[in-house]
Amino acid sequence: MVKAYPKYQNTRLPWLEKMPDGWQIKRGKAVFRCIDVRSKDGAEELLTVSSKDGVVPRSSKKITMFMAESYVGYKLCWPGDLVINSLWAWMFGLGFSRHHGIVSSAYGVYRPLTEYVNYWKYFDYLFRSKAYDWELRVRSQGIWTSRLQLTDERFLDMPVLIPPKEEAGLIVNFLSVIDSQIRRYIRAKQQVIKLLNEQKQAIINKAMTRGLDFNARLKPSGIDWIGEIPAHWRVKRLKFIVDNVNEQTSSKKDHEVYIALDQIESWTGKINFPDEEVLFESQVKRFHEGDILFCKLRPYLAKVTRPAKDGVCVGELLVLRLKRDDLLPEFLEQKLRSSQVINIVNSSTFGAKMPRADWSFIGNLMMAYPESTQEQKDLIDYIESSTRQLTFAINQIHDEIKFLTEYRTRIVFDVVTGKIDVRDVKLPDLGEEALQKPIDEEEISEDVEDSEEVVNADE
Repeated sequence: MVKAYPKYQNTRLPWLEKMPDGWQIKRGKAVFRCIDVRSKDGAEELLTVSSKDGVVPRSSKKITMFMAESYVGYKLCWPGDLVINSLWAWMFGLGFSRHHGIVSSAYGVYRPLTEYVNYWKYFDYLFRSKAYDWELRVRSQGIWTSRLQLTDERFLDMPVLIPPKEEAGLIVNFLSVIDSQIRRYIRAKQQVIKLLNEQKQAIINKAMTRGLDFNARLKPSGIDWIGEIPAHWRVKRLKFIVDNVNEQTSSKKDHEVYIALDQIESWTGKINFPDEEVLFESQVKRFHEGDILFCKLRPYLAKVTRPAKDGVCVGELLVLRLKRDDLLPEFLEQKLRSSQVINIVNSSTFGAKMPRADWSFIGNLMMAYPESTQEQKDLIDYIESSTRQLTFAINQIHDEIKFLTEYRTRIVFDVVTGKIDVRDVKLPDLGEEALQKPIDEEEISEDVEDSEEVVNADE
């Protein structure tokens, strides 16, 4: 059972009214010093920083940015050093390194002073928590949102919340256990989702390849991955069914929506619009209501959707517009989201880290469909009714995962700011290996690329 501290003191911070007695607030310069040691040959391990994982070897991340010809002059960092991507600090592009290696010369590297060396795990939770959202945003300066920069001077002027040394260790132990438990819960729930999706896809694939009349006469499609299809169905290349619209723009109109990859749910096509309008400064594509958006980046995630409003979307989404009257858009959307199509598209991808499919391959895919739009509608109705319970169960589990991640965010904030006292909490023994393993964002996030679009620090 957790409880509040017995006594608090005022902080004068805009984002935290009170802190426990015995805690201190010091400026960054009283806790850290800048480290600017450069690599002489660039041979050390190259590290990267992301909002999800902190500081990790670049070889472990899916990064599409070009590789430099030489890393001579890159900054060196050591385990326990704080590394900040100065351009993405406002989106938590920072973390404490567990590795010795090199990072971009544009990054900030900071080392705790001797008396705070053992605080680094606590500081890692603190700076990457919502508690420091206000500080990192306000102290990052610039004209464009994507170019807000946190300088050494402004970081070292930032207030740092410091509990007594022993309490900092207890906080880290408590949050390590919470992380491990949440990871275990989410892994189990994701496995259930995987099984339910497999059942759902089996129903969809059968309907989309054989129709509703399982006794209907079949004919060879002439395509190995399609196999036999009902004799009255037709087969056409996708590029003869849709136009791949590529209307580039750098702005959106008031009535239009903006869609990024992380807003599209895998396998369902559901679009989750944020509560606040998202700003963007890069080139995007314009689409119309009813166009089908197909993600060519990591197609195995099956991000296919049909927006109900006009808008703009990121360039990794193909904008497909029907040019035939004998095919219902909702049928084609379901067809493109079927595991049969997704699997064949995924087999064509190039790039090991961030696999992409190419329109030249996708456009030449053969689509089998009934000539009658009424039969197409009947198929859609059948799929919807046959998978309704599975969809409901999947959505419920997604809601549970969302609750768990929100719970983790909230409890980290409350613990690192002293809103709750965990000093006397009895923790289960999960084993040293479980406590040391950092939480895997692939288990937390429904879609791994959620913040790669935004804050992979090297992109």
